[in-house]
Amino acid sequence: MRILMLSGDRQSALGERGPLYELMRGFHRHFERIDVLSPRPARPASVACLFDNVHLHPSAGPRLGMLKYLGTRGAQLLREQRHELIVSHDYGWFYNGIAAARLSRRFRVPYLSEIHHVPGHPIAADLRERFDKRVARSYVRWARSRARAFRVVNTQEMVPLLTSWGVAREQIVVIGSLYLDLALFHPPPQPVEARRDVLFVGRMVGNKGLERIVDALAILAGRGRVLRAGFVGQGPMLAATQARVRRLGLSAQVEFLPWVGDAAALATVYRESRTLVCASTCEGGPRVTAEAMACGTPCVSTPVGMMKELLRDGVNGVAVGFDRESLASGLERMLSDEPRRTAMGRAAAADVQTFEYERAIGAYAEGLKRLVSGA
Repeated sequence: MRILMLSGDRQSALGERGPLYELMRGFHRHFERIDVLSPRPARPASVACLFDNVHLHPSAGPRLGMLKYLGTRGAQLLREQRHELIVSHDYGWFYNGIAAARLSRRFRVPYLSEIHHVPGHPIAADLRERFDKRVARSYVRWARSRARAFRVVNTQEMVPLLTSWGVAREQIVVIGSLYLDLALFHPPPQPVEARRDVLFVGRMVGNKGLERIVDALAILAGRGRVLRAGFVGQGPMLAATQARVRRLGLSAQVEFLPWVGDAAALATVYRESRTLVCASTCEGGPRVTAEAMACGTPCVSTPVGMMKELLRDGVNGVAVGFDRESLASGLERMLSDEPRRTAMGRAAAADVQTFEYERAIGAYAEGLKRLVSGA
């Protein structure tokens, strides 16, 4: 089976091992050929093929020309390779999905629209996310008569949203996107001395709840509970978050670390932390919570993405609301009883075993094959 994939990946063509590379590492074995169309990378492309059968086709032009590029190059590839499925990773302005729909109609090849999360759902972090959610709704309502199916990665959040936008339940395919290498992400064989109480890992953007995390730390410090916290990541909110830490007098207890690109090093950071915090307002996974749980580090998390389904409050983690007071109380609850925290870590590690890399990748591949066969 051959697949044409319309992706937002900008790393693989540069030789960087980002999410697409990690997906293809096992995914490529399930298919004869995979062609990936993507935006222009930040530097000239240096890699054209991964794993012998994943062929990369990054655009040479700006984002404004992506719709034309996808239509032209996609048509060339469909004529040459005769793909059996078009997979569109849909987000933002949805030019991937629009191009996929046009190609699907022209070549009579079914397309799958993948929507891992919708900005602004369940909670909008700002006016831009409210606007983005409206754009997503418009795209879904347009695409529901054109796409063979919509792939979502969680049941409790995305399925109700898409059905409320008029998508038939039988047109929605739930296939998870958490692929964990449990040879890397696992609890330590021996107890590890914690270097920090609270850990955040992720891109520093508006939907991550960074202000609330810092405010929660300040609330607890005001109660006499000074927690050591680490922020791992980069992004447009980094400087503002650092300034907020200084303004609230938390500099002595908070450290900022650059992004940890090596998976083994990141697993060590998880194990050296007593809890990972997710204060996001919208997510698809998030991946970092599952990785931390696999390492035996329980999470304090808002009910977003997979965490609505994965987190069992008081058993394998602590569920909190979208306000700083709830977050502060959740952190205090997690960290006030060490035996209970350790037990939650053990339960967390057991509960994410289902996301083992080969098993999860295989489920994704089989889901695509069933979609084409109509089984």
